[in-house]
Amino acid sequence: MSKEQKADKPQMKGKEYEKELRKLQAELCTLQDWVKQKGLRVIIVFEGRDGAGKGGTIRAITERVSPRVFRVIALPAPSDREKSQMYMQRYMAHFPAAGEIVIFDRSWYNRAGVEYVMGFCTKDQHDRFLRLCPEIERYIMEGGITLIKYWLEVSNEEQERRFKARIDDPIRQWKLSPMDLPSRERWYDYSLARDQMLAATDTKTSPWYVLRSDNKKQARLNCISHLLSLIPYKKVRKEKVKLPDRSKKNKYDDQASLRNRRFVPDKY
Repeated sequence: MSKEQKADKPQMKGKEYEKELRKLQAELCTLQDWVKQKGLRVIIVFEGRDGAGKGGTIRAITERVSPRVFRVIALPAPSDREKSQMYMQRYMAHFPAAGEIVIFDRSWYNRAGVEYVMGFCTKDQHDRFLRLCPEIERYIMEGGITLIKYWLEVSNEEQERRFKARIDDPIRQWKLSPMDLPSRERWYDYSLARDQMLAATDTKTSPWYVLRSDNKKQARLNCISHLLSLIPYKKVRKEKVKLPDRSKKNKYDDQASLRNRRFVPDKY
């Protein structure tokens, strides 16, 4: 996106963003009810460079929904045992059952990106993965799972700004992974890896959706809106909820029994 294009879109104000986000999150709750009722199984894959905004986008999606329906999977580096397994094995263990949406914060596509660029897999392993991946995804979808793939694209300038902000802010320093700083040096290696991945696995049956993420707020709204458009759903009719009266059976002073217990001080 050029500087001219960026200038055409003004920054969204906080109140406007919160208002639109709340509307979309309400729709996500409606989608959640539909997925539960129909027993749907959905996988959403989030990939992108370090600092592209995957975590914030995922939080915006999951903030108001049930973690029992929307499960977020962010796997650590594989253990020695997992390294000896079939590559897809540790990911498939987290695939959705009926009525679940599983969000992968990085996925099996690590092999096409971080693992390949940082030398954690061989070129042969990388190339074989790209050859087999369309077949793997066909198998997933033929098994009845809806597969949605997002690539978050952040500009060089914005990634640099975000990394510097993490370095200077103690609250955000934990976001600096051992892979982040080397990824700055290897910008074009990551670009080439991205291009190879898209060339091999961006198919009509399982497309990649590229999300511009320099503007975090608008990227989150765009992503949720697009996600909702990909899964046909309807509002589930619910019975009206009525809060029951408290029973007086076995009534006693249940606060008096707590008087000698240890309470957290009211500091605020």
